[in-house]
Amino acid sequence: MSELNEEKNSAKRAEEFLQIFKKGAEFTQELLKENERLRYQLLRGNEPPDNNGTAATDTAEMAVLQNKINALEKEKLEILGRVKEVEEENFDFANRYVVIESENNMLANLYIASYQLHSTLDFREVIQVITEIIINLIGAEEFAILLLDEKIGQFQIVAHEGIDPEHLAEVEIGKGVIGNVGDTGESYFIDDLESYSPEYDHPMVCIPLKIKDHVIGVIVIYKLLEQKSRFADVDYELFTLLAGHAATAIFSSRLYSDSERKLSTIQGFIDLLTK
Repeated sequence: MSELNEEKNSAKRAEEFLQIFKKGAEFTQELLKENERLRYQLLRGNEPPDNNGTAATDTAEMAVLQNKINALEKEKLEILGRVKEVEEENFDFANRYVVIESENNMLANLYIASYQLHSTLDFREVIQVITEIIINLIGAEEFAILLLDEKIGQFQIVAHEGIDPEHLAEVEIGKGVIGNVGDTGESYFIDDLESYSPEYDHPMVCIPLKIKDHVIGVIVIYKLLEQKSRFADVDYELFTLLAGHAATAIFSSRLYSDSERKLSTIQGFIDLLTK
């Protein structure tokens, strides 16, 4: 009986020993796995054992930073675009300023010349001043000034530059470009300056000299000193102002000359009568 109990106790102890051995083996395996994991993390840069949450946080922060960078890049491109637009506007304003300054200088010179034009009532001086204005302000190289002789219905040259006056000796009102301008009182400008070839009956520019609606003469231009592809607005303005001032000055000087001539004639009769 006692032997049977002793065998049972031995078997029980053996079973308990096996259980303890299995648990020791399992614990040993877990230690080896943990040691291997720690060594792997050490090789990766000594990262903390539990970095799942940190990595996720880093990824989220990187995404936020990338979005901010993208937004800043977009804003930078928009600012650069606006800076470019402002630079282009400033360049355009600078060019317009130069043009306006040039136009103002031309108009100021015309004002000074017109003052000189109206400062005399001598017909020859008036024609000389008009000629200088056409050369220096308009920049014409070949031109002529013609006045209308209403008795015969033809234009007569009173001044010219760079042309043969014989070709404009018999310009009748209402015929050709010059005659039509004298008849209608409307200015004529050639459309294509680059392909224009000078012809006496087909000028580059023909401006009527008018007192109200009455044409007293024309200015014809065949060639400019400066090569142009087209006329600018300031050119038309200069032509118009010149025509108005020139017509007034010519008309006034003619009236003065006629009155002086008549006065001389009357004075001559008086002198004869008093003698």
